[in-house]
Amino acid sequence: MKTLVAGLLLVIAFTSVSCRKNHDVISSEVKNDTAANYARDIYLWYNNIPATFNAHTYTDPNGVMEGIRAFSEEPGFSTPVDRWSFAILKSDWEKMSAGIGGDFGMNVFFLNNNDLRVSYVERESPAGKAGIKRSWHIKQINGNADVTAANAPDIIRAVYQSVTGTFLFGRPNKADTAITLKAASYREHPVLFDSVYTTGSGKTGYFVFNSFLGDTNEIKNEFVRIFDKFNVQHVQDVVVDLRYNGGGYVSVQNLLANYLVPAAGNNDVMLTEEFNDRYSSYNTTEKFVKKGTLNLNRLFFIVSQNTASASELLINSLMPYMEVQLVGPTHTHGKPVGFYPIPVFDWYIFPVSFRTINKNGEGNYFNGLNLNYQVMDGLDKDWGDVGEGCLSSVLRYISSGSFARLGVTPQQRAGLTEEVQFSNARLGKPKFKGMIR
Repeated sequence: MKTLVAGLLLVIAFTSVSCRKNHDVISSEVKNDTAANYARDIYLWYNNIPATFNAHTYTDPNGVMEGIRAFSEEPGFSTPVDRWSFAILKSDWEKMSAGIGGDFGMNVFFLNNNDLRVSYVERESPAGKAGIKRSWHIKQINGNADVTAANAPDIIRAVYQSVTGTFLFGRPNKADTAITLKAASYREHPVLFDSVYTTGSGKTGYFVFNSFLGDTNEIKNEFVRIFDKFNVQHVQDVVVDLRYNGGGYVSVQNLLANYLVPAAGNNDVMLTEEFNDRYSSYNTTEKFVKKGTLNLNRLFFIVSQNTASASELLINSLMPYMEVQLVGPTHTHGKPVGFYPIPVFDWYIFPVSFRTINKNGEGNYFNGLNLNYQVMDGLDKDWGDVGEGCLSSVLRYISSGSFARLGVTPQQRAGLTEEVQFSNARLGKPKFKGMIR
């Protein structure tokens, strides 16, 4: 991969330098031209970009990357499939890829149209230090009680884009409390929770993995800790909660897949990456190198529309080797393609550059991976609560062979409406979704 990037840099560098109007100031036109030149070469659908595509009509390289999305045509799909090509300032990317946040550290979704809940909190963030927990009900934001699904744009600005904010929280079995938060930088920790449950006559391991980005040494150590714990407790089934995991490094996906694959899959095909026809010589097949002692014959994933990219790659890579069950409020996001950072002056651009397929050649899931059982996201419960909708359904299946509840409450039906899912898709949009080499 480094060889490919180096070759691209040499090809494009001459064009970029020759276009410079000033040795000290790089104009936006030059940056945009450079971004477009890369796209015409490495973009998975490069041959669909017309000669009339004018990079100068965009304000920055991110606009150029969003502009090329329109040309991502795939057989069987009536609209462009690329929703992800983007660009970001190098300084911002270095923080994001290292797992450094710069906001309140609190993420939110709707339980129903009129019930906004904290979905998760980063423990070192301002929200984490204030003691805020998943499941808390947000009743007011900056004194405004209009906290409804129809008001999602204002909620996004207040929760994710503000320097300060005051929130009135309803807490389980406690009095309401108002907390003022100030945005700050903090380190993210992708493993949010893990535990082992007794299910019937066996043991089930469960962990919430929230991102394939971050401190990779920390993630590796966490995998060692979790799977050692599962081994010591003789876990027979594993539940991986990826419901808010938008993806990240393919290398981290490979590592987790190697822990989860059955022993019979060792040395067999995990995935293949395919580039456009100009770079087909860089197509790569990755094989499993089994880690740990777990030898599962089935695996459960909790997913949602926010489960994307490297998360979907993990699921798809394991499907040929074991029974895989998907549970959650919606099918997954639908991103079977990836990219890698290409430097353009003070920016990195990320044009979609490769697709992935599993051992069976399957990988065209632009509409997402389908559920085996639909159940609402139990936002009214904290992580690990056996009464939380998704986890409860999986544990029930492991114990009894059936996902089905005794009955579905009106609140649960309200949590699965199209309006709630649409609003939650908007609330989940700010989070990175990608597969990075």
